[in-house]
Amino acid sequence: MGSTARAEKAPAKINLTLRVLGRRADGYHELESLVAFAGVGDALTFAPGGALTLAVSGPTAQAAGDNADNLVLKAARALAEKVAGLTLGRFALSKRLPVAAGLGGGSADAAAALRLLARANGVALDDPRLMQAAQATGADVPVCLDPKARLMRGVGDVLSDPLDLPRLFAVLVNAGVAVSTRDVFAALKLPPAGQPTKAGPPPEKAALLAEIADGRNDLEEPAIELEPMIADVLAVLRQLPCCRLARMSGSGATCFGLFQTNAAATAAARTLRVGYPGWWVRATVLGAGQS
Repeated sequence: MGSTARAEKAPAKINLTLRVLGRRADGYHELESLVAFAGVGDALTFAPGGALTLAVSGPTAQAAGDNADNLVLKAARALAEKVAGLTLGRFALSKRLPVAAGLGGGSADAAAALRLLARANGVALDDPRLMQAAQATGADVPVCLDPKARLMRGVGDVLSDPLDLPRLFAVLVNAGVAVSTRDVFAALKLPPAGQPTKAGPPPEKAALLAEIADGRNDLEEPAIELEPMIADVLAVLRQLPCCRLARMSGSGATCFGLFQTNAAATAAARTLRVGYPGWWVRATVLGAGQS
């Protein structure tokens, strides 16, 4: 793509906990989620100049659907509406994460596009127009804009400061099944939400670990009702040596297991690949989205 091309990682977003507090009058749901980012994800490259275009390749490119609906283009157009004279150009997305899998892949791609456009146009990453474009693109894009562990509240628009989350050794597993986010929320059948959530002080490290251990994902049960394979994946993870916790991420269907050491997570991933060759399996470290 030329010497002026720029590249950004789009790390997978993992909902370590996810509480659904109620349904809002606008149809969205009030959430509270402890979010971390993985060392695996998609990759996006940008060459400034010319018309806005997107080429998608990679192992999960076909599942990503029509390029015209891709959140990378939606994010770029949203920022162009807010920044006069914004230089656009050619994006190339290497799609590596499962699609519609509870990993925020499309949102992470969109956030990476906003970072690339900001740098190419001399827009500061803390410029409020960048966050406005993220909010206009999708509910999960704001938390992906600066991929660090945070508490995410509201509909994804109330974010804590970055959290002092220790490194967590994890295995991500997707059995090749998908569930619709809309259907999962519909199956939850929650009452209306109360007052919108406000951000509070970030918890201390010990409190964060307790929150993970004692937490839950309120979407796990309705997702399993729609796709029982999710329960099978969780059961397999929980039986692996040194697995401390197994839970579903987001609205599914990807699950994660937390392990005591990096070596244990790597060994578990190896075991899963042998036993379940059709599954998407990745050992990773959860934290700020760094490889």
